[in-house]
Amino acid sequence: MSQTPHPLILIDGSNWLFRAYHALPPLTAPDGTPTGAVHGMGNMLRRLIKDYAPQQLAVVFDPPGKTFREDIYPEYKANRGATPEDLVIQFPLVVELCEAMGLRVLQIPGVEADDVIGTLATRAAARGEPVLIVSGDKDLAQLVTDQVHILDTMKNRRMDPGGVVEKFGVAPERIVDYLALMGDASDNIPGVPGVGEKTAAKLLKEHGTLDDVIAASANIKGKLGENLRASLDTLPLAKDLATIRIELDLPVGLEDLAPGEPDHEQLDAFHARLGMSRREPGTGTASSPRTAPPTTGAGAAEAPPIPAPAGDRITTEAVLVLDDAGLEALAAALEAADLICVDTETDALDANRAGLVGLAFAVEAGKGWYLPVAHRYMGAPAQLSLDAVRQRLGRVLADEHKPKVGQHIKYDLNVLLRHDLPLRGLAYDTMLESYVLDAAGNRHDMDTLADKYLGHKTIKFEDVAGKGKHQISFDQVALDKAAAYSAEDADITLRLHQTLYPRLAEIEALQRVFETIEMPLVPVLTRMEAHGVRVDVPLLQKISGELATRMDEIQSEAHRVAGTEFNLGSPKQLQEILFKQIGLRVVSKTPKGDPSTAEDVLEVLAAEHPLPRLILDWRGMQKLRSTYAEQLPNAVNPDTGRIHTSYHQAVAATGRLSSQDPNLQNIPVRTAEGRRIRQAFVPADGNTLLSIDYSQIELRLMAHFSGDEGLVSAFTRGLDIHQATAAEVFGLKLDEVTGEQRRAAKAVNFGLIYGISAFGLARNLGISRGEAQDTIERFFGRYPGVKRYMDGTREQARAQGYVETLFGRRLYLPNIQSKNQAQRGYAERTAINAPLQGTAADLIKLAMIDVQAWLDAHAPEVRMIMQVHDELVFEVPVVQVAAVGPEIAGRMCGISELSVPLVADYGWGDNWDAAHTASGHASSS
Repeated sequence: MSQTPHPLILIDGSNWLFRAYHALPPLTAPDGTPTGAVHGMGNMLRRLIKDYAPQQLAVVFDPPGKTFREDIYPEYKANRGATPEDLVIQFPLVVELCEAMGLRVLQIPGVEADDVIGTLATRAAARGEPVLIVSGDKDLAQLVTDQVHILDTMKNRRMDPGGVVEKFGVAPERIVDYLALMGDASDNIPGVPGVGEKTAAKLLKEHGTLDDVIAASANIKGKLGENLRASLDTLPLAKDLATIRIELDLPVGLEDLAPGEPDHEQLDAFHARLGMSRREPGTGTASSPRTAPPTTGAGAAEAPPIPAPAGDRITTEAVLVLDDAGLEALAAALEAADLICVDTETDALDANRAGLVGLAFAVEAGKGWYLPVAHRYMGAPAQLSLDAVRQRLGRVLADEHKPKVGQHIKYDLNVLLRHDLPLRGLAYDTMLESYVLDAAGNRHDMDTLADKYLGHKTIKFEDVAGKGKHQISFDQVALDKAAAYSAEDADITLRLHQTLYPRLAEIEALQRVFETIEMPLVPVLTRMEAHGVRVDVPLLQKISGELATRMDEIQSEAHRVAGTEFNLGSPKQLQEILFKQIGLRVVSKTPKGDPSTAEDVLEVLAAEHPLPRLILDWRGMQKLRSTYAEQLPNAVNPDTGRIHTSYHQAVAATGRLSSQDPNLQNIPVRTAEGRRIRQAFVPADGNTLLSIDYSQIELRLMAHFSGDEGLVSAFTRGLDIHQATAAEVFGLKLDEVTGEQRRAAKAVNFGLIYGISAFGLARNLGISRGEAQDTIERFFGRYPGVKRYMDGTREQARAQGYVETLFGRRLYLPNIQSKNQAQRGYAERTAINAPLQGTAADLIKLAMIDVQAWLDAHAPEVRMIMQVHDELVFEVPVVQVAAVGPEIAGRMCGISELSVPLVADYGWGDNWDAAHTASGHASSS
């Protein structure tokens, strides 16, 4: 795969940081420091560097304090809420990370990032150098030229001048006029009331420039004309504020932007301090957080190592296939082979949009074939047509009895399907082999695996395509270089399989996880991703307005309760109101020593005063609006009208799937506003959405693993488990349990799965630590099997260094014998939770495989479209859902036999939220 090169990359760091903050869950370091934005920025930076290998790069941030625009217009950005406290804390960490990676960070006092980017981009373009601006900010579209492009990495969208016209309806040179007409509420830039994107574009299309619109304003009729004429005095100001300065005198030049060498020692220390897994450029997978750094001393438990072989550098004989004779020889080799390694070369990273440039194959170590189909450089030799390739190789590629191996083969499967070359017989994936062997201990990309297990440094993309301004896209790479690069990829992947799979086969349980869970899931996920999910964009836009109105209402109520007006988004103002004016107690402090206003603190204080709850509600609305109501419409694929997430198997250490671009697994369901977002997920006409959700799966697994008689009996009798626990703990009859007692039992039930302490339970329930400890002791007194399970699991983890799921998936615990109490405590809590969460992940993966096979045979019109933790969502013809729903739920419950019944609730409706109204449930008993 390759990407179009750019020698100068300018990253809008402030824009990226905010988007990373909102894109990831609230991750934390071992000491509680928030790290979600740091984590996201690190992933994006490494991915960008891998894809483009820039010779010049700068990460540009807005400065603190005022800029020259406040001098022009004091109200500029006056309405913008304060930066969230847990994001402010992460900014110096992001700067530290960038500097350790050798990247130049720019933050120039008094000058906004857009103006720094505009000036540097203009200078580079004037020297004839192409520029790539990395941002999601529409204001920067005014800088786009034939040499200056914008990349929005989160949407995988790159805009040249034509792309600007396609997105905004106006050319780059009219973007400033467009912004002036619309104004900008977030920056408090005045615009023309009632003029949005479409009206602004229409006015400029009809009249030309902003000056032309102003000249014609007297003749524009209706309310639009009235609003336009009323805004004539402010339009020049709005245009001035929206104009990016491109001729500033900056303290840095283009020659200062060459990336330095990464400081690997500093990076290792940084990642260890924040409890994050190290990810080098080119990993190909998202980084997973570790809440405790690894230990290397005695007693550290790790997966059994596979030593890298010593010896000479691996060499690959590259065979270039350009004619019918070569194609025939390749086909004969593939048809005779016991195992075929397949790899694709493309012109993009998005499998749903990438063009196929060539195919690489290997069937024996030391030799690889490269079959180009779309190299387009001047003087490129004639290549075989894709039709010829289909005719000769289509049968062997589609032969399900001919085993195939690849590295992250789901990508190749997607690309080949889009080019009418179905790939069947998927038997092995080296990424998944590595993941099953040691999910948390390895990076699972090919380059890392080749270095670790083969002692081989692979040919890098820049070795064949060049760097910086000399870099070319893969379809422009000379065929001899392309053949060496691609043939090696296939050869190394085959060698990795020959190294990793025998080690996997030595552990029967891991081999079973790989062969019966992970590999069969690959085509299921491929189909889900390709079909996508439909959303009601107008409804999301309406919900955004509703959330804005509700935020205003909460703000007014907060001002009333506080007795004064203040900015709910400002940590400093919150500190003043909560701790000085109202006098609430300081629960914890920030690293700078200020009283914390983080969410967990406000949850504690909400039991003491109504204002913290209002602030929490306001923050929740704000995140719903920015993360979902406003962003999901941007994720809709214009070609399909649907959202196509990517499901990743080799990320979460416990085996859970993760969803990215966008993440559909974190859409809230517990609040009315969150459920409102889910109402925008809708089926196609004539269909309905069917939701099937395992009920209390991890608690049922706790009963199975622990064998506790009371817990098993409660589930077997079909009791409300939280009510039953309350009755046991408080010594009551079932009908005597109060709602408050059931809530406490629920907190204990779920809290113990995640190793909750008496302190944590006390905080969750608003009771004293002594009461919480007494509740936990009474729980263990009534369910002694649970206590035995937890104690036994800790001991087993210490003895063998890992824990296992019901199906044999392993999670190694390198800190289980650490002398650091915090690290050891986290490892012990993980030891208790991982078998439960990992088994739940295995169960739903097995259910997905089984259900898809049943659908193929009995209901091919039904589509599995989403997996969200313990829930599967289907798009079903209305006439079939009453029959299909109970059948699928029953199959999910019968996927494995436990000592307690598996139960799945199901429901359907005309949107995702409506489908959560249960129509029935199935049980394995």
